[in-house]
Amino acid sequence: MIKYGLVAAAVIGVAFIVTLSGSDSLASAQNRPSVFGKLRGEKAAQLYRLKNKNGVEAAITDYGATLVSLKVPDRQGKMADVVLGYDDALGYQKGKAHYGATIGRYGNRIAKGKFILHGVTYTLATNDGPNHLHGGVSGFGKKLWQAREPAAGNSLTLSYTSKDGEEGYPGNLRVTVRYTLTDPNELRIDYSAITDKATVVNLTNHSYFNLTGDPQKDILQHQLMLHASRFTPVDSGLIPTGELRSVKGTPFDFTTSTAIGARIGQDDEQLKLARGYDHNFVLDKGQTKQPVKVAEVYEPVSGRLLEVSTTEPGIQFYTGNFLDGSDRGKGGVAYRPRAGFCLETQHFPDSPNKPAFPSTTLNPGQRYRTTTVYRLSVR
Repeated sequence: MIKYGLVAAAVIGVAFIVTLSGSDSLASAQNRPSVFGKLRGEKAAQLYRLKNKNGVEAAITDYGATLVSLKVPDRQGKMADVVLGYDDALGYQKGKAHYGATIGRYGNRIAKGKFILHGVTYTLATNDGPNHLHGGVSGFGKKLWQAREPAAGNSLTLSYTSKDGEEGYPGNLRVTVRYTLTDPNELRIDYSAITDKATVVNLTNHSYFNLTGDPQKDILQHQLMLHASRFTPVDSGLIPTGELRSVKGTPFDFTTSTAIGARIGQDDEQLKLARGYDHNFVLDKGQTKQPVKVAEVYEPVSGRLLEVSTTEPGIQFYTGNFLDGSDRGKGGVAYRPRAGFCLETQHFPDSPNKPAFPSTTLNPGQRYRTTTVYRLSVR
């Protein structure tokens, strides 16, 4: 029985798999890595480039199992990279914004870095004021994953094991994240995890999108639609209060396509607390076995359209509020506020401390599963 992404499992395995639709010879050539830069105190990170028959290209590094770039065409056929990031692995190692990273063991926030599971209190690393954020001081996005050459020539597997006690979490956790780039320009992400001790899990990808292809332009004119009639309001520490609040009549109503910047500056307490949007939206469809479309973002100048489908019950919409221009990304471009937006599919923040929220508990003998699909097109 599947419940909140958990199904029975008998063994423990961990992998991050990237699969490319297309000829084996093409995939094999693209899967040959190039050096992506030397990390401090570690060996060099590698970069893998994948391309489909339309010329859409994704680049992934084994450092943080991170999506480094995603090049897609506009309505004129001009290719551009639509995700923020750095030119080399050292940038990702030094950076704090989690560009494109695989986030774990728990994406988003856990209040005061504490939770009780099966009567035992666990204390996690705190790295966001008094709270725990995105797996802690050195979450999955700050780990060097182990690559394995593909057997069939069209897939890439990277592995990482999170040991018992890492960042304060219980249990040896092994995670599978499979990326598939299809010829219809879908980037599909399939997550799976198993543990040998009861723990909590909430995995996501933290890509920042800018569909203009130019991060010097902001994302305020992008038009967003979310199939979410409620969201989880937060306190001053951006921890959900536990309320599921209707979006109707608020700046959080994206049930019809609305420019991201249309109401971001309104005199609204929730917007002020987060300096913009940094909130979990409760998806109307709830948890599903197969991905269901939950969001779309349209950029009118380029014509690029991003559609998001997921099995997850929530999605964190973030508008780059804490980017301040001090962080220089690809090509030395300063990433300023609103340079990108995130749509992080997930279970709700602080679920381990909110019994009414969908459970993020993973017990031995169960398997965590979730899928998200980002589809790129033009209109």
